[in-house]
Amino acid sequence: MKPVSHGSGLEDKNPSVHQGARLQCCRQGTLHGIKAEEEAVGRLFPVLFFLNTIFRMAQWGVVFSVIAALGGAALLASVHKIEEGHTGVYYRGGALLTATSGPGFHLMLPFITTYKSVQTTIQTDEVKNVPCGTSGGVMIYFDRIEVVNFLVPSAVYDIVRNFTADYDKALIFNKVHHELNQFCSVHSLQEVYIGLFDQIDENLKLTLQEDLTSMAPGLIIQAVRVTKPNIPESIRRNYELMESEKTKLLISQQTQKVVEKEAETERIKAIIEAEKMAQVAEIKFAQQIMEKETEKKISEIDDQAFLARQRAKADAEFYTAERAAEANKLKLTPEYLQLMKYKAIAANSKIYFGNEIPQMFVDSGSAGSSIKATAALDIISEQILDLD
Repeated sequence: MKPVSHGSGLEDKNPSVHQGARLQCCRQGTLHGIKAEEEAVGRLFPVLFFLNTIFRMAQWGVVFSVIAALGGAALLASVHKIEEGHTGVYYRGGALLTATSGPGFHLMLPFITTYKSVQTTIQTDEVKNVPCGTSGGVMIYFDRIEVVNFLVPSAVYDIVRNFTADYDKALIFNKVHHELNQFCSVHSLQEVYIGLFDQIDENLKLTLQEDLTSMAPGLIIQAVRVTKPNIPESIRRNYELMESEKTKLLISQQTQKVVEKEAETERIKAIIEAEKMAQVAEIKFAQQIMEKETEKKISEIDDQAFLARQRAKADAEFYTAERAAEANKLKLTPEYLQLMKYKAIAANSKIYFGNEIPQMFVDSGSAGSSIKATAALDIISEQILDLD
């Protein structure tokens, strides 16, 4: 753009004057430009100041946000929770700390200290697909072996220090493999698969617990469950055929036992029936004996009563006769007998006269006629007394 000329004719006549004028015009234009810029800057200054203030505030907000985020992250990293039935162990720089914690919320140094939760309640570890070689060289596999165990809380630190937090891998999984192979190596397939299979779990439990008692006190094996091992298909079919034959044999044996039991039952029933009849007959016989003994006792009692009555009656008669004899001794005096004789003669209405008198009164043919007459009179006197 060419500068505007403010003179008239000067530019053509004197070039120096024209150049000075042009310089002056440039200066004036520059001054006007500067003033215009200052006016523009003056008008923009409040806006720029406001924007600057907003920019500075945004910077502080970002700083505060970063600080808040870092603080929240540190707080989240320091607060942790231990579940019930677990014990917390802590590491700092990879080193195990001696402090442990129980269930609940706890604090630790963020980003420096880490923790692991170790279960102390009953848990079941499953050892799967365990190979095992028998003494005969047959390789079999146990699909699953379950080991029920629990860790005493007071032993957590020592076991984690010696075997890490994954202690069950070294103390249970590896030990199960080792002990099971030790058992299989000294037994045949028949013993492992059938004969001693029911003893594997108990034997494994006792062996594990014995080793753990010395290596890791506080880790308790509660139970071991062993599944049936997988054996080669050809051997398995042979075992199935053998089991089928055994089953048939057992069925026949059981059938025979049933028949024997039925016969035994019938025999026992007959014996019981005969014993019952014998007992009934014995009871009836005993009852008859008791009845006869009762009748005998009753008869004896009746006889004793009759004998007692007869004895009492005889005693009474004897006593009466004895008393009568004593009374007669006192009563039958010679005078009394003489009197009674006379009374008897007097009472006789028959009087015999003549030469022949009945001999009951007089026996004239013998010398003792007087004595016989006296005896006859005595008899008559006693009869009279009896009548009285």
